[in-house]
Amino acid sequence: MTTSTTAATSVTSATGTAGPAGRESAAAPTSPADPLTVLKGMYEAESRYLAAGGPGAASFDILARYFAHDVVLHQADSLLYGGTWHRHDGMARFFLAMSLAWERFDILDQRFLGVDGETVVVHSRIRARARATGRELEFPIVQTIEVRDGRIARVRPFYWDTAAIAEACVEPAPARRRGRGGRGPEEG
Repeated sequence: MTTSTTAATSVTSATGTAGPAGRESAAAPTSPADPLTVLKGMYEAESRYLAAGGPGAASFDILARYFAHDVVLHQADSLLYGGTWHRHDGMARFFLAMSLAWERFDILDQRFLGVDGETVVVHSRIRARARATGRELEFPIVQTIEVRDGRIARVRPFYWDTAAIAEACVEPAPARRRGRGGRGPEEG
């Protein structure tokens, strides 16, 4: 999922611009047939979750109502918070891992590119600052999100450059000193 600490998000659906995200009500979804309402509410709640102060300072409870009990989130394995996250307990751990990785994770622009039944395609442009290194970067994310019975059931984010994202989150390893004769440290 993408998280935001700002509300500078424009929302465009197949029917046109819906206006800035973050201004819609954070109430639980009322119509199982309206995936855009579900996603807008979730992104607003996600923003409040991060704004509460980072690791351990916010409760997953403000997000739980937007996710199906059997939700599955597939993150790229190369990321610090990579892997497949299952159910509400997995999502709670994911949001904690995400907030441990990022000090800031702002959605600069967000477009809902299409709704096909229960599946929504969301394109977001992100500006993030890594908590461990202070490095900042901007990158796009495209997500396919399945909304079933008014709840998010499956999420698959696609990142342009997972290596750059992962690199921004960790300090580089110190250069290894070479052993005798310029070969490896244990070679002789």
